[in-house]
Amino acid sequence: MSAPAQATATAADERGNRRTITGTITSNAMDKTVVVSVIRRVRDRRFHKFVTRRVKYKAHDEHNAGTVGDVVEIIEARPYSKTKRWRILRTITREAGHESSKGPR
Repeated sequence: MSAPAQATATAADERGNRRTITGTITSNAMDKTVVVSVIRRVRDRRFHKFVTRRVKYKAHDEHNAGTVGDVVEIIEARPYSKTKRWRILRTITREAGHESSKGPR
């Protein structure tokens, strides 16, 4: 293994396994922060019906690139603030009509 590849492999091992989740951006009203809604379906123990569960996570968006409707992958990160513990890893799909810059605040 070459030296740079080995260095990146050990850096990843030091950080451990970080969870990644896929969700949809539901709000981008804050500076460098987006709200990502993650929907999952679980089976009810008693009635054995599938129930939809939704959780909202605040994620760090360094360049304010995310818009409402974008499907993104978020990863666990260091605490950025009181409630923000995730950051955007990559954008999977963009909302139709996406502009490169945000509108005026």
